Amino acid sequence: MKYSVALSSQLHSELVNHLLRDDGQEDLCFAVWYPSRGRDRTTALLHQLILPLNGERRVHGNASFLPAYFERALGIAIAAGGGLAFMHSHYSPGWQGMSRDDIVAEEGHAAATNGATGLPLVGLTLGTDGAWSARFWDKVRPRQYERQWCETVRVVGDRLSLTYYDQLIPKPAFRAELTRTVSAWGQDAQSHLARLRIGIIGTGSVGNLVAESLARMGITNVRLFDFDAVELVNLDRLLHATRRDALLQRPKVEVLARALKRSATASPFTVDALEWSINEEEGFRAALDCDVLFSCVDRPWPRFALNVIAFAHLIPVVDGGIYINAKPEGRGMRHADWQAHVVSPGRRCLECLKQYDPSDVGTERDGRLDDPVYIAGLPTDHRLRRNENVFGFSMSVASLEILQFLSMVIAPSGMANHGAQRYRFVTGTLEHDFRACEDTCLFPGITARGDTAGIVVTGRHFAAEEARKTRQKLHRSWRYRLLKLRTIISQYLEVHRQVQV
Repeated sequence: MKYSVALSSQLHSELVNHLLRDDGQEDLCFAVWYPSRGRDRTTALLHQLILPLNGERRVHGNASFLPAYFERALGIAIAAGGGLAFMHSHYSPGWQGMSRDDIVAEEGHAAATNGATGLPLVGLTLGTDGAWSARFWDKVRPRQYERQWCETVRVVGDRLSLTYYDQLIPKPAFRAELTRTVSAWGQDAQSHLARLRIGIIGTGSVGNLVAESLARMGITNVRLFDFDAVELVNLDRLLHATRRDALLQRPKVEVLARALKRSATASPFTVDALEWSINEEEGFRAALDCDVLFSCVDRPWPRFALNVIAFAHLIPVVDGGIYINAKPEGRGMRHADWQAHVVSPGRRCLECLKQYDPSDVGTERDGRLDDPVYIAGLPTDHRLRRNENVFGFSMSVASLEILQFLSMVIAPSGMANHGAQRYRFVTGTLEHDFRACEDTCLFPGITARGDTAGIVVTGRHFAAEEARKTRQKLHRSWRYRLLKLRTIISQYLEVHRQVQV
């Protein structure tokens, strides 16, 4: 199991103000954290700061706390149903190691914390440059606890900042293929970008273009989510897909993963192709291993899940969408709009952005959006029946999503948030929306609650199950095997021809 810690930029600012003192002395405090359990990684989400009261800690160059402070903090964590995190400052920059006194202080309180809360003690150290280091104290034997270093600590808000533990996630070596990219924003920014774990939800026209851009920019770890297969109707806008892929009904993630391995400029490069919906438990947990998620879907249920992830699990979601209003019977286009935005605490959520209607979430959960009879009964201009798209429009949406992502991570000239951007195709104008969520929105209230948010976003996904079952049945048929053999022979002959040329 891998480990990480995440906190909102607002909580980070409060901690910096408390821990980095003007007099140059170290300080300390506690906080409540909640778990976010992914498939391969557990993240501690810092939720509630517990500052010391008068007489609860001593500052003497270093800092120490009295038993009353620990007992009070532990009682708050128990009442909140969360774990306990202990934080202190060091007066040097970057990822911090631990002194012998640091180890004794944390290890000595690990047993009481685990016994009272059922969760490990999490320790964090803040450097002078705002960089965090973190570790979990896991129980390995009766009355024995060991330190497990976190790979990353991420601060999420207008800007996404990560501190990496280089021994677990080393800085990627410079490669000649990335000379022009690195020259644009420098090696430090490239080192930050390259090590992000990025998930792409939906590998249709926009998802393919986003993934291709990330692979070309030197991202080292990409995870793809889609249960659908390539179809002939996809070929007018699905990068990398061929007619052969459609005839063989290859999974979209398989086709895209194969192409990304050719396009990637990073080495090593890892791509995971997952034939799951994010609304299935397997897909949802795998998404929680990521540092950033790209939303390249147009259905309400997955967008609802992504909204929860952005706030409750502190994983920024870069989302986009296209709306085309065409005249009946192919008589032309009235207008077309597309937009892109980042969803995270402090920004507007997908529901407030009207990227999905919450009343449609239950409809999709019940499988009715995949029922031709139900869809046929909707008005011809209903939003759930609109499926027009153009490759050029998808390119523009993907570009806006990538630009939103780069601004959030690199923050050129200190500008990390460009608001939600909407492009009006007919008038050629770009609009910006910097509004926060509505006062009645529930999502800011679940910020950093992780697995305890109390909102169920997963369940049986009948369309995903049927898609996988259909492919399995097809792949066992003799017709498929014959077509696959012909494909392999054709590919071999093509390679042989090129070698001769």
